[in-house]
Amino acid sequence: MKWIYGILCLGFIVFFHELGHFLAAKLFGVTVESFSIGFGPVILHKKYGSTDYRLSLLPLGGYCGMKGEQDFRKALDSGLNHIDGTPDSMYGIHPGKRALIGFAGPFFNLIFACIAFTVISMTGYTYYSYPAKITLVDEVYPEVHSAARDAGLQTGDIVTSINRKKVRDFSDIIEIVSSHPDENLIITVDRDGKPLSFSVHSDFDKSQGTGKIGVTVAGTEPVKYESQRYWFFPAFWQGLKQTGQYVALTVKSIGVLFKGVDVQNALSGPVRITDMLGSTVKEGFSAGARQGLAGMLDLMAFISISLFIMNLLPVPVLDGGLILFALIEWMIRRQIHPKIQYYVQYVGLTFIAVLFVVGMTSDIHYFSTILRGK
Repeated sequence: MKWIYGILCLGFIVFFHELGHFLAAKLFGVTVESFSIGFGPVILHKKYGSTDYRLSLLPLGGYCGMKGEQDFRKALDSGLNHIDGTPDSMYGIHPGKRALIGFAGPFFNLIFACIAFTVISMTGYTYYSYPAKITLVDEVYPEVHSAARDAGLQTGDIVTSINRKKVRDFSDIIEIVSSHPDENLIITVDRDGKPLSFSVHSDFDKSQGTGKIGVTVAGTEPVKYESQRYWFFPAFWQGLKQTGQYVALTVKSIGVLFKGVDVQNALSGPVRITDMLGSTVKEGFSAGARQGLAGMLDLMAFISISLFIMNLLPVPVLDGGLILFALIEWMIRRQIHPKIQYYVQYVGLTFIAVLFVVGMTSDIHYFSTILRGK
């Protein structure tokens, strides 16, 4: 069942993205020739106006087919140096409007993330974590380096804040430290009732692309915590803040990929993402409705933000490439030659193909490692 949950969640994220393109196209008078929930063979379809609404076999998102999307290929085949677009087609509207249609899909991913975080803040959730009392990891595993020990921290210290951000439990320590690899962190602790601050330079774990300081939980049992619940407007503000934080974290994570990280472990492909979603939904809801909802929405929001960032990369065939071409046309006040568009699109397709292969290779490596361990 977890695969079904994962497919449905991932499909909804992609569907919401395509819905953004659909509504923007309608707004600017571009004919949407087809709008499908799912891919592959069409199971059901009904035409309303100029749009053929479809339900397709594979629930892995959907697509929005707009009139004139491939007009540059027709122009190329006809030997033209310009694209003749009708007023209701993608190349017949102002390039600024075309850019906004391209941006609408990723923007809807951002909207979904904000809605998800708002709902989480309103409903709240119960979770289990260890207290923020630490044990230096080299006392358990002598071969492992402890940056915390180098900076002066001791076993038994209770972490109260990192970089002025309040720490409530050990999961907060993991969250903050992992997102700051190879950086100086100001860690404040409570040691025998006295507040002390230390500057700790985190290690960079290249296998995961994360930061570590060489601490682990003290020998205690996990404690039950309850997240704070907000009414709508404060919850919406929390949603905005968390969306902004996740966007910054995702951009930072992309930069980490160029610092020698092991891509096989750090990058997830579609199969692994679906597995993560399915497992989160299945295990979360088995612990309770609020826990399940919070876990599902949190991971869906993170994936949605990742799609927002990735789709805005200025790579042809991605929304960012469409936006870039439209903005260039707007600035130079003339169309880009169809032949240039064709070759650049070809480069973009190659990039996406390589990225897909890397992602699938990572997935195969991940699942084969799990199977070998069983």
